[in-house]
Amino acid sequence: MTPPTEHLAFVESPVQLLNVLEWTYARLAEPPTGAPGGAPRAGAHGTPPTLVVLPPTDPMSRGQLRRMAGLARDEGLTVHWQEARGREGSLPHTLRALAPLLRRADHVLIGDPFSRYVQLLLSLFPPRRLTVVDDGTATMEYAERLSTGERLVRWHRRESRSPRELALAPLTALARRRLAPGRGRTVEIFTALPLAAAPPGTEVARNAFAWTRARFGPPRVTPGADLVGTSLVETGVVDADRYVGAVAALAAAHGVTRYYAHRRESTPKLHRIATETGLEVVRPELPLELVTRRGPTSRTVLSFPSTVVHTLPAALAGTGVSITVCDVAPEWLKASAPPRARGFLRTVAESARAAHGLSLTGA
Repeated sequence: MTPPTEHLAFVESPVQLLNVLEWTYARLAEPPTGAPGGAPRAGAHGTPPTLVVLPPTDPMSRGQLRRMAGLARDEGLTVHWQEARGREGSLPHTLRALAPLLRRADHVLIGDPFSRYVQLLLSLFPPRRLTVVDDGTATMEYAERLSTGERLVRWHRRESRSPRELALAPLTALARRRLAPGRGRTVEIFTALPLAAAPPGTEVARNAFAWTRARFGPPRVTPGADLVGTSLVETGVVDADRYVGAVAALAAAHGVTRYYAHRRESTPKLHRIATETGLEVVRPELPLELVTRRGPTSRTVLSFPSTVVHTLPAALAGTGVSITVCDVAPEWLKASAPPRARGFLRTVAESARAAHGLSLTGA
Protein backbone atom coordinates (compact mmCIF):
# COMPACT_ATOMS: atom_id res chain seq x y z
CA MET A 1 0.00 0.00 0.00
CA THR A 2 1.33 3.44 -0.93
CA PRO A 3 2.12 5.48 2.21
CA PRO A 4 0.27 8.76 2.79
CA THR A 5 1.78 12.08 1.72
CA GLU A 6 2.21 14.16 4.85
CA HIS A 7 2.41 17.55 3.12
CA LEU A 8 1.41 18.27 -0.49
CA ALA A 9 1.91 21.75 -1.97
CA PHE A 10 0.48 23.21 -5.18
CA VAL A 11 2.18 26.30 -6.59
CA GLU A 12 1.47 28.32 -9.73
CA SER A 13 3.93 31.20 -9.33
CA PRO A 14 7.52 31.74 -8.15
CA VAL A 15 6.38 33.66 -5.07
CA GLN A 16 4.06 30.85 -4.03
CA LEU A 17 6.98 28.44 -4.26
CA LEU A 18 9.19 30.76 -2.21
CA ASN A 19 6.56 30.91 0.50
CA VAL A 20 6.20 27.13 0.57
CA LEU A 21 9.96 27.01 1.23
CA GLU A 22 9.49 29.57 4.00
CA TRP A 23 6.70 27.46 5.54
CA THR A 24 8.88 24.35 5.31
CA TYR A 25 11.74 26.13 7.04
CA ALA A 26 9.53 27.61 9.75
CA ARG A 27 7.65 24.40 10.49
CA LEU A 28 10.09 21.59 9.75
CA ALA A 29 13.58 22.93 10.48
CA GLU A 30 15.95 22.98 13.43
CA PRO A 31 19.57 24.08 13.99
CA PRO A 32 22.16 21.41 13.15
CA THR A 33 23.39 19.32 16.08
CA GLY A 34 26.26 21.00 17.87
CA ALA A 35 25.72 24.31 16.07
CA PRO A 36 23.18 26.35 18.03
CA GLY A 37 22.12 29.40 16.11
CA GLY A 38 23.47 28.01 12.86
CA ALA A 39 21.59 27.60 9.61
CA PRO A 40 18.59 25.32 10.21
CA ARG A 41 18.24 22.06 8.37
CA ALA A 42 14.95 21.49 6.53
CA GLY A 43 13.12 18.30 7.32
CA ALA A 44 14.39 17.79 10.87
CA HIS A 45 10.87 17.80 12.34
CA GLY A 46 9.07 16.11 9.49
CA THR A 47 9.13 15.15 5.87
CA PRO A 48 9.43 18.14 3.50
CA PRO A 49 6.37 18.72 1.31
CA THR A 50 5.88 17.07 -2.03
CA LEU A 51 5.72 20.03 -4.38
CA VAL A 52 3.51 20.10 -7.48
CA VAL A 53 4.27 22.97 -9.87
CA LEU A 54 1.35 23.96 -12.13
CA PRO A 55 3.20 26.42 -14.38
CA PRO A 56 1.49 29.25 -16.27
CA THR A 57 2.21 29.76 -19.95
CA ASP A 58 4.21 33.01 -19.87
CA PRO A 59 7.98 32.51 -20.27
CA MET A 60 9.05 34.84 -17.44
CA SER A 61 7.02 33.00 -14.82
CA ARG A 62 8.11 29.61 -16.12
CA GLY A 63 11.77 30.59 -16.00
CA GLN A 64 11.53 31.82 -12.42
CA LEU A 65 9.57 28.73 -11.44
CA ARG A 66 12.21 26.40 -12.86
CA ARG A 67 14.94 28.18 -10.93
CA MET A 68 12.86 28.13 -7.75
CA ALA A 69 12.13 24.43 -8.28
CA GLY A 70 15.88 23.85 -8.30
CA LEU A 71 16.19 25.59 -4.94
CA ALA A 72 13.32 23.48 -3.61
CA ARG A 73 15.09 20.26 -4.63
CA ASP A 74 18.21 21.52 -2.87
CA GLU A 75 16.09 21.84 0.29
CA GLY A 76 14.96 18.23 0.08
CA LEU A 77 11.53 18.71 -1.49
CA THR A 78 10.27 16.28 -4.12
CA VAL A 79 9.18 18.34 -7.13
CA HIS A 80 6.62 17.36 -9.77
CA TRP A 81 6.37 19.65 -12.80
CA GLN A 82 2.82 19.24 -14.11
CA GLU A 83 1.85 20.96 -17.37
CA ALA A 84 -1.76 21.88 -16.64
CA ARG A 85 -2.44 24.63 -19.17
CA GLY A 86 -2.30 25.41 -22.84
CA ARG A 87 -2.55 21.87 -24.16
CA GLU A 88 -5.53 19.94 -25.42
CA GLY A 89 -6.70 17.49 -22.81
CA SER A 90 -4.42 18.96 -20.15
CA LEU A 91 -7.13 19.19 -17.49
CA PRO A 92 -8.19 15.50 -17.56
CA HIS A 93 -4.55 14.45 -17.77
CA THR A 94 -3.66 16.64 -14.79
CA LEU A 95 -6.52 15.30 -12.70
CA ARG A 96 -5.51 11.71 -13.44
CA ALA A 97 -1.89 12.47 -12.58
CA LEU A 98 -2.63 14.30 -9.33
CA ALA A 99 -5.51 12.19 -7.99
CA PRO A 100 -3.27 9.62 -6.23
CA LEU A 101 -1.26 12.35 -4.51
CA LEU A 102 -4.38 14.20 -3.41
CA ARG A 103 -6.07 11.09 -2.07
CA ARG A 104 -3.04 10.33 0.11
CA ALA A 105 -2.46 13.90 1.29
CA ASP A 106 -3.14 14.68 4.92
CA HIS A 107 -2.15 18.33 4.54
CA VAL A 108 -2.35 20.54 1.44
CA LEU A 109 -0.59 23.88 0.94
CA ILE A 110 -1.79 26.30 -1.73
CA GLY A 111 -0.82 29.80 -2.81
CA ASP A 112 -3.80 31.15 -4.73
CA PRO A 113 -7.24 30.35 -3.32
CA PHE A 114 -8.75 32.27 -6.26
CA SER A 115 -7.23 29.86 -8.80
CA ARG A 116 -9.84 27.86 -10.69
CA TYR A 117 -7.43 24.94 -10.86
CA VAL A 118 -6.90 24.94 -7.11
CA GLN A 119 -10.61 25.32 -6.47
CA LEU A 120 -11.36 22.35 -8.70
CA LEU A 121 -8.73 20.17 -7.03
CA LEU A 122 -9.95 21.02 -3.52
CA SER A 123 -13.56 20.45 -4.53
CA LEU A 124 -12.76 16.96 -5.78
CA PHE A 125 -10.29 16.05 -3.03
CA PRO A 126 -10.97 18.07 0.14
CA PRO A 127 -8.03 17.98 2.57
CA ARG A 128 -8.32 17.68 6.35
CA ARG A 129 -5.63 20.32 6.85
CA LEU A 130 -5.10 23.31 4.59
CA THR A 131 -2.42 26.00 4.59
CA VAL A 132 -2.67 29.12 2.43
CA VAL A 133 0.63 30.88 1.74
CA ASP A 134 1.02 34.33 0.21
CA ASP A 135 0.66 34.98 -3.50
CA GLY A 136 0.72 38.72 -3.93
CA THR A 137 -2.04 40.43 -2.01
CA ALA A 138 -4.45 37.53 -2.62
CA THR A 139 -4.09 36.43 1.01
CA MET A 140 -5.56 39.69 2.30
CA GLU A 141 -8.52 39.36 -0.05
CA TYR A 142 -9.00 35.68 0.71
CA ALA A 143 -9.26 36.33 4.44
CA GLU A 144 -11.61 39.25 3.87
CA ARG A 145 -13.85 37.31 1.48
CA LEU A 146 -14.18 34.36 3.82
CA SER A 147 -14.91 36.63 6.78
CA THR A 148 -17.69 38.45 4.92
CA GLY A 149 -19.01 35.48 2.94
CA GLU A 150 -18.38 37.17 -0.40
CA ARG A 151 -17.55 35.35 -3.63
CA LEU A 152 -13.90 34.55 -4.27
CA VAL A 153 -13.19 37.24 -6.89
CA ARG A 154 -9.99 39.31 -6.98
CA TRP A 155 -10.22 43.08 -6.54
CA HIS A 156 -8.99 43.85 -10.07
CA ARG A 157 -11.55 41.58 -11.71
CA ARG A 158 -15.11 42.68 -12.29
CA GLU A 159 -18.01 40.55 -11.19
CA SER A 160 -19.18 38.62 -14.22
CA ARG A 161 -22.42 36.84 -15.02
CA SER A 162 -21.11 35.32 -18.23
CA PRO A 163 -22.19 31.78 -19.15
CA ARG A 164 -18.76 30.52 -18.09
CA GLU A 165 -18.99 32.19 -14.68
CA LEU A 166 -22.54 30.94 -14.17
CA ALA A 167 -21.39 27.42 -14.99
CA LEU A 168 -18.52 27.72 -12.51
CA ALA A 169 -20.65 29.26 -9.74
CA PRO A 170 -21.36 25.92 -7.98
CA LEU A 171 -17.64 25.11 -8.03
CA THR A 172 -16.77 28.52 -6.57
CA ALA A 173 -19.36 28.13 -3.82
CA LEU A 174 -18.10 24.66 -2.92
CA ALA A 175 -14.49 25.85 -3.01
CA ARG A 176 -15.31 28.69 -0.62
CA ARG A 177 -16.58 26.13 1.88
CA ARG A 178 -13.55 23.89 1.35
CA LEU A 179 -11.22 26.86 1.84
CA ALA A 180 -12.75 27.71 5.20
CA PRO A 181 -12.27 25.99 8.55
CA GLY A 182 -15.05 23.59 9.40
CA ARG A 183 -15.88 20.27 10.93
CA GLY A 184 -12.95 17.97 10.32
CA ARG A 185 -10.90 20.64 8.53
CA THR A 186 -8.33 23.12 9.85
CA VAL A 187 -7.05 26.15 7.94
CA GLU A 188 -3.77 27.96 8.48
CA ILE A 189 -2.82 31.24 6.79
CA PHE A 190 0.96 31.61 6.61
CA THR A 191 1.52 35.22 5.68
CA ALA A 192 3.79 38.24 5.80
CA LEU A 193 0.77 40.51 5.34
CA PRO A 194 -1.34 42.15 8.05
CA LEU A 195 -4.84 40.70 7.94
CA ALA A 196 -7.69 42.98 8.92
CA ALA A 197 -9.91 39.97 9.41
CA ALA A 198 -9.69 36.20 9.35
CA PRO A 199 -12.47 33.65 9.57
CA PRO A 200 -13.14 32.28 13.07
CA GLY A 201 -11.14 29.14 13.67
CA THR A 202 -8.37 30.09 11.25
CA GLU A 203 -4.79 29.96 12.50
CA VAL A 204 -2.69 32.88 11.28
CA ALA A 205 1.08 32.32 11.34
CA ARG A 206 3.73 34.93 10.59
CA ASN A 207 6.09 34.50 7.64
CA ALA A 208 9.27 36.28 8.73
CA PHE A 209 11.29 35.16 5.68
CA ALA A 210 13.68 33.26 7.92
CA TRP A 211 14.68 30.85 5.12
CA THR A 212 15.52 33.73 2.78
CA ARG A 213 17.62 35.44 5.45
CA ALA A 214 19.39 32.22 6.39
CA ARG A 215 20.22 31.17 2.84
CA PHE A 216 21.07 34.50 1.18
CA GLY A 217 22.93 37.70 1.97
CA PRO A 218 23.22 40.03 3.60
CA PRO A 219 23.53 42.12 0.44
CA ARG A 220 26.11 44.70 -0.46
CA VAL A 221 24.25 48.01 -0.07
CA THR A 222 24.99 50.71 -2.65
CA PRO A 223 24.09 54.41 -2.83
CA GLY A 224 20.99 55.56 -4.68
CA ALA A 225 17.60 53.96 -5.13
CA ASP A 226 15.88 51.07 -6.88
CA LEU A 227 12.27 51.17 -8.08
CA VAL A 228 10.06 48.08 -8.07
CA GLY A 229 7.67 47.97 -11.01
CA THR A 230 4.06 46.85 -11.08
CA SER A 231 1.70 45.23 -13.56
CA LEU A 232 -1.17 47.63 -12.80
CA VAL A 233 -1.04 48.83 -16.40
CA GLU A 234 -1.25 45.28 -17.73
CA THR A 235 -4.24 44.48 -15.50
CA GLY A 236 -6.10 47.51 -16.82
CA VAL A 237 -6.05 49.52 -13.60
CA VAL A 238 -3.57 52.33 -14.34
CA ASP A 239 -3.12 54.41 -17.50
CA ALA A 240 0.18 53.64 -19.27
CA ASP A 241 1.13 57.28 -19.94
CA ARG A 242 0.46 58.25 -16.34
CA TYR A 243 2.50 55.32 -15.11
CA VAL A 244 5.55 56.02 -17.25
CA GLY A 245 5.37 59.68 -16.24
CA ALA A 246 5.26 58.68 -12.58
CA VAL A 247 8.28 56.41 -13.00
CA ALA A 248 10.22 59.28 -14.58
CA ALA A 249 9.23 61.68 -11.79
CA LEU A 250 10.18 59.21 -9.05
CA ALA A 251 13.51 58.48 -10.72
CA ALA A 252 14.36 62.17 -10.87
CA ALA A 253 13.24 62.89 -7.30
CA HIS A 254 14.93 59.93 -5.61
CA GLY A 255 17.98 59.22 -7.73
CA VAL A 256 16.66 55.91 -9.03
CA THR A 257 18.99 54.10 -11.41
CA ARG A 258 17.49 50.60 -11.56
CA TYR A 259 13.93 49.46 -12.31
CA TYR A 260 12.96 45.94 -11.25
CA ALA A 261 10.28 44.75 -13.66
CA HIS A 262 7.31 42.74 -12.53
CA ARG A 263 7.25 39.40 -14.34
CA ARG A 264 3.93 40.31 -16.00
CA GLU A 265 5.01 43.71 -17.33
CA SER A 266 4.93 43.92 -21.11
CA THR A 267 8.08 44.27 -23.18
CA PRO A 268 6.85 47.39 -25.04
CA LYS A 269 6.14 49.18 -21.76
CA LEU A 270 9.53 48.25 -20.33
CA HIS A 271 11.26 49.41 -23.51
CA ARG A 272 9.44 52.72 -23.21
CA ILE A 273 10.51 53.11 -19.58
CA ALA A 274 14.12 52.42 -20.48
CA THR A 275 14.21 54.84 -23.41
CA GLU A 276 12.23 57.67 -21.79
CA THR A 277 13.79 57.55 -18.33
CA GLY A 278 17.25 56.13 -18.92
CA LEU A 279 16.74 53.60 -16.13
CA GLU A 280 18.36 50.19 -16.21
CA VAL A 281 15.43 47.79 -16.53
CA VAL A 282 16.08 44.46 -14.82
CA ARG A 283 13.92 41.37 -15.25
CA PRO A 284 14.66 39.41 -12.06
CA GLU A 285 15.41 35.72 -12.44
CA LEU A 286 14.04 34.99 -8.96
CA PRO A 287 11.45 36.59 -6.67
CA LEU A 288 12.51 40.05 -5.59
CA GLU A 289 12.91 39.02 -1.96
CA LEU A 290 15.78 36.75 -3.01
CA VAL A 291 17.25 39.15 -5.58
CA THR A 292 17.48 42.04 -3.13
CA ARG A 293 18.75 39.78 -0.36
CA ARG A 294 21.57 38.53 -2.58
CA GLY A 295 22.39 42.08 -3.69
CA PRO A 296 23.79 44.41 -4.59
CA THR A 297 20.82 46.47 -3.45
CA SER A 298 20.44 50.23 -3.30
CA ARG A 299 20.08 51.91 0.05
CA THR A 300 16.50 52.90 -0.79
CA VAL A 301 13.95 50.68 -2.51
CA LEU A 302 10.77 52.34 -3.75
CA SER A 303 7.68 50.35 -4.64
CA PHE A 304 4.13 50.97 -5.72
CA PRO A 305 1.51 49.34 -3.45
CA SER A 306 2.08 45.59 -3.72
CA THR A 307 3.12 42.64 -1.62
CA VAL A 308 6.78 43.66 -1.56
CA VAL A 309 6.06 46.64 0.70
CA HIS A 310 5.32 43.99 3.33
CA THR A 311 7.79 41.27 2.36
CA LEU A 312 10.93 43.32 1.71
CA PRO A 313 11.02 44.84 5.22
CA ALA A 314 11.20 41.28 6.56
CA ALA A 315 13.62 39.92 3.96
CA LEU A 316 15.95 42.93 4.29
CA ALA A 317 15.71 43.36 8.05
CA GLY A 318 18.98 44.53 9.56
CA THR A 319 20.63 45.38 6.23
CA GLY A 320 20.21 49.15 6.38
CA VAL A 321 17.98 49.20 3.29
CA SER A 322 14.88 51.39 3.63
CA ILE A 323 11.61 50.76 1.81
CA THR A 324 9.41 53.61 0.57
CA VAL A 325 5.84 53.21 -0.70
CA CYS A 326 4.90 55.18 -3.82
CA ASP A 327 1.28 56.26 -3.72
CA VAL A 328 -0.96 55.69 -6.74
CA ALA A 329 -2.76 58.97 -7.42
CA PRO A 330 -6.47 58.77 -8.28
CA GLU A 331 -5.90 60.44 -11.66
CA TRP A 332 -3.65 57.57 -12.74
CA LEU A 333 -6.57 55.14 -12.69
CA LYS A 334 -8.30 54.32 -15.95
CA ALA A 335 -12.00 55.08 -16.26
CA SER A 336 -12.57 51.35 -16.67
CA ALA A 337 -10.67 50.44 -13.49
CA PRO A 338 -12.65 48.30 -11.03
CA PRO A 339 -14.52 50.33 -8.40
CA ARG A 340 -12.49 48.80 -5.56
CA ALA A 341 -9.12 49.64 -7.10
CA ARG A 342 -8.37 52.91 -5.35
CA GLY A 343 -9.48 51.70 -1.94
CA PHE A 344 -7.54 48.46 -2.17
CA LEU A 345 -4.30 50.12 -3.27
CA ARG A 346 -4.65 52.66 -0.48
CA THR A 347 -5.20 49.85 2.04
CA VAL A 348 -2.01 48.09 0.94
CA ALA A 349 0.01 51.30 1.24
CA GLU A 350 -1.44 52.38 4.58
CA SER A 351 -1.13 48.92 6.11
CA ALA A 352 2.57 48.87 5.16
CA ARG A 353 3.08 52.22 6.83
CA ALA A 354 1.33 51.03 9.97
CA ALA A 355 3.00 47.61 10.13
CA HIS A 356 6.56 48.55 9.17
CA GLY A 357 6.79 52.31 9.65
CA LEU A 358 7.45 52.87 5.96
CA SER A 359 7.41 56.34 4.46
CA LEU A 360 4.99 57.28 1.68
CA THR A 361 5.90 59.35 -1.35
CA GLY A 362 4.08 60.66 -4.40
CA ALA A 363 5.34 61.04 -7.94
